[in-house]
Amino acid sequence: MKNDTVQPSNGYSTAGCMAFLLLTLAGGAQLQADWPQFRGPTGDGHVLALENAPAIGLPLTWSETNNISWKTEIPDRGWSTPAIMNKQVWLTTAPVDGHDFYVFCLDADSGKVLFTNKLFHCDNPESQGNSVNSYATPSPAIEAGRVYIHFGSYGTACIDSTSFKTIWERTDLKCRHYRGPASSPIIFENLLILTMDGVDLQYMVALDKTTGKTVWKTDRSVAWNDENATDQMTRDGDRRKAHSTPIIIRTDDKLQMLIPGAKAAYSYDPRTGRELWRVQYDAWSASSMAVCTKGLAIFISGFGGKTEMLAVKTDGQGDVTQTHVAWRYDKMVSKTASPILVNGLLYMISDDGMITCLEPETGVQVWRERIAGAYASSPIYADGRIYFCNQQGKTFVVKPGRTYELLATNILDTGSLASPAVQDKAIYLRTKTHLYRIENTGK
Repeated sequence: MKNDTVQPSNGYSTAGCMAFLLLTLAGGAQLQADWPQFRGPTGDGHVLALENAPAIGLPLTWSETNNISWKTEIPDRGWSTPAIMNKQVWLTTAPVDGHDFYVFCLDADSGKVLFTNKLFHCDNPESQGNSVNSYATPSPAIEAGRVYIHFGSYGTACIDSTSFKTIWERTDLKCRHYRGPASSPIIFENLLILTMDGVDLQYMVALDKTTGKTVWKTDRSVAWNDENATDQMTRDGDRRKAHSTPIIIRTDDKLQMLIPGAKAAYSYDPRTGRELWRVQYDAWSASSMAVCTKGLAIFISGFGGKTEMLAVKTDGQGDVTQTHVAWRYDKMVSKTASPILVNGLLYMISDDGMITCLEPETGVQVWRERIAGAYASSPIYADGRIYFCNQQGKTFVVKPGRTYELLATNILDTGSLASPAVQDKAIYLRTKTHLYRIENTGK
């Protein structure tokens, strides 16, 4: 069975290799250079070259005084990845107390703030109870003329990217996030698809992207079986929440939307929300996005007694836990950052800095190497390099392959929880305090 990822912004199918993508998007070179959502144009962390370009031309090295085109301070706190299109960079932020929710638009060439607005206010936001998440973690999604801003249950809005006027907004999508919202929206055909995995309610919902009206809504189907639990985390609902973002693939016979949740990972029909299959496990608070290759969907289960990566055959129906799991891996598995597939190998970075390279068809470990720091940001791939950004300000650039090779270590003043974005030959890296445009400047 062949699996292709689907371009979320326009519904085109894209193959697991970039060559197929370039063929299917003939005439779409400008689209390929944009960063329309969390994890980029194909939702897998791959940076796509302009048509016929041999390489992107991203910088290998940088510092506070080298290869920085501009650096703009972003107030308050937010871990959302920037969304970039037509020389506009969109991102969100919110104060630590969670009372107000802001959107920013910056000029991609200069870093100048073009627009900022307080979209939503909450009199009584729930305390997150941790120092890891923020109230502005979901990343924007952007398409020609419109950008979609999401703060979980605190509000969702569609903004005209030319006039900066709000076209529609929703504040009635209920969900008690408890530890804060984190799942990012994706655009698919005429839909804006949202993930609402809280401690009280757990569901997927698709909105008409033109009007904001609900098109379909699907509750998670896993049985919790925790009504008589006595431990505090279960009683608080912690073990029912999750923070992941879906990815849409095309198999031989249908579209599938893959997403891990608490206690199970799911496949849905993205047009209707109908559940196609699910695989169950014991973990919760899943954050990473799935990846897919050669008939296998690869998930990370999240936090729990045993965090594991599991590969599931995508041709099942119903509960496939006992029938379709091809392999499991439970050593130094990432709890937060998403994995990345490059040239037939699978890479992940654990929260405490262990890079593991696996064979995706078998789960067999190829190599493992520790790099410094703590990690929440998901890696990106371009120009034969994988970029890993840590929370202490370092970015490690690694050459993919069957042996570990470190190409460069780059240092900024503060670190990143947001994942990097790319447009043309520049990396847009959001740290805890600033947004940087990083490119080969010659100085």
